[in-house]
Amino acid sequence: MKTGTRNILIWIEFIALFIGIPLLLVSGKVMHPSSILLPLVAGLAIYFYLQKDFKFREFIQLKVSRQTWITQGIIVLLIGIVLTLAVWIFEPENLFNLPRGNWKVWVGMFFFYPTFSAYAQEVIYRLFLFNRYRTIFRNKNSLILASAITFSYAHIVYFSVLSLILTFLAGVYLAIVYQKTKSVLFVSILHGALGFFIFTVGLGQHFWLDMMKWIQ
Repeated sequence: MKTGTRNILIWIEFIALFIGIPLLLVSGKVMHPSSILLPLVAGLAIYFYLQKDFKFREFIQLKVSRQTWITQGIIVLLIGIVLTLAVWIFEPENLFNLPRGNWKVWVGMFFFYPTFSAYAQEVIYRLFLFNRYRTIFRNKNSLILASAITFSYAHIVYFSVLSLILTFLAGVYLAIVYQKTKSVLFVSILHGALGFFIFTVGLGQHFWLDMMKWIQ
């Protein structure tokens, strides 16, 4: 197959997966948005298994320097502090709403979100996207931007402008870190920490449609 034809087909696939699927989910009538993550990751595991140049250890590779751990840990902590201050200033009634309203769900979120949701999203939007679509996004900046935009766009299912803004910024940050470390597990840890901050400080309602039902 000619390179031009192959790239056209890959573009069609990219649009179908990263634009089409969120559009199908946005109504919530097909299935709940979170329910598609694990089936997608299972499908991607099969995809990667069939790739001759892919090593399965990339799913769990964590060769990250101590300095990187410290630097990124400080960045995530600072982001958490900024988010806390933002909620305190602009939505004080929601400050720590989930831990105050239902501490059991909050504790459950601590274990569930990083393990299942964050890791699954990083496999899709960093590991898969960077490996599969590097032929059509030919430099690191375009790959980072494609990753951040599609990651943000997927959150249209939550009908929140703030969700789209925060996930775009997070998408840029996580894509840059993934580009440097090549560790999907490491960025999943960062993603999980950021997500837990979101649900802790009082912004979870922008990322979980039914959350307020659990704390009222």
